[in-house]
Amino acid sequence: MSDADNHVIPAPVAATIPAMIATADAADGGGGNRPRSRFREALPRLDFKLALGLFLTVSIVVFALVGRFFTQDPRFYQNPTFEPPTVAHLLGTNNLGADVLAQLAEGANGSLLVGLTAGVIAVVLSLFFGIVAGYLGGYVDEVLSLVTNIMLVIPGLPLVIVIASYMETRSMAVIALILGITSWAGAAIVLRLQAKSLRNRDYVAAARVAGERTHRIILVEILPNLLPLLAAMFLSAVVLAILSEAGLSYLGLGPSGAITWGTMLNQASQHNAFQVGAWWWFVPPGLLIALLGCGLSLINFSIDETINPKLRSAPDAVRSVRRAEKEAKKAQRLSASMGNTTRNDMHKETP
Repeated sequence: MSDADNHVIPAPVAATIPAMIATADAADGGGGNRPRSRFREALPRLDFKLALGLFLTVSIVVFALVGRFFTQDPRFYQNPTFEPPTVAHLLGTNNLGADVLAQLAEGANGSLLVGLTAGVIAVVLSLFFGIVAGYLGGYVDEVLSLVTNIMLVIPGLPLVIVIASYMETRSMAVIALILGITSWAGAAIVLRLQAKSLRNRDYVAAARVAGERTHRIILVEILPNLLPLLAAMFLSAVVLAILSEAGLSYLGLGPSGAITWGTMLNQASQHNAFQVGAWWWFVPPGLLIALLGCGLSLINFSIDETINPKLRSAPDAVRSVRRAEKEAKKAQRLSASMGNTTRNDMHKETP
């Protein structure tokens, strides 16, 4: 028999082999040699909160896309004015005779377009001023951080109101541009800190040693690790832009000649829809703004739980603490009742 056949594995090494095998199986996802997908790990966990957010958001987006094909022209004014909801007009008509449901579908397109455009602009600016500054450092970091800090201390909504008030005609693209360039500074601060942390990782250092170009390191090595954070920032920017556009339009500073949910609220306010009881004119746009903001916020919360798993376990921890407090109070009441029973028995036994 050869020496290899007589080779005996030392006891400390043999004891660690099962643990090493279990660790390797866990790294493979418990499924043999199949590796776990990084993209799947980055997705938020499907729960009631995420499902409700997706349902609200997708429903409103589908309504915006297909609603115009099943309604009248939103600028057709030959219907009776202030007509309440009927079979012919499910949400009634306004002061000019326009179908409110048709304007609601057209307004959904306008509000979503402004929100998405402003969200993309805000994310692109935050990427440039955040990741580039955090990765490069030095004078580039100081200059970009100075611009970011200046934009951060300038109040966004008052600046938008001042800019919009000085413009005679305001298109939806201009409104989206103004909202985008005034809402990126906070996200850039977060991305800068994340980029400064990631640039010291081993795989980024290895890419620099291998001679990779700066833009490829940022796009291939750093950016994929920030996708969940970027998705959360994009949704927050979209919600903020939709609410800001609605506020501007309600003040009469929204897109000129366009139909959005904010312009519908502005028209309803100017023509005393509340006083005349035309609730079908101002309730639906306000309700859709609230539902869309709620849906996007629920999706954002789920993404936040993916980025920070502590948020996912926080409700369970709170419930366990409350259960422990209830058990402690129950034990105290039981102990007090047993003490009272003992004292009563002692009093009865005393002659």
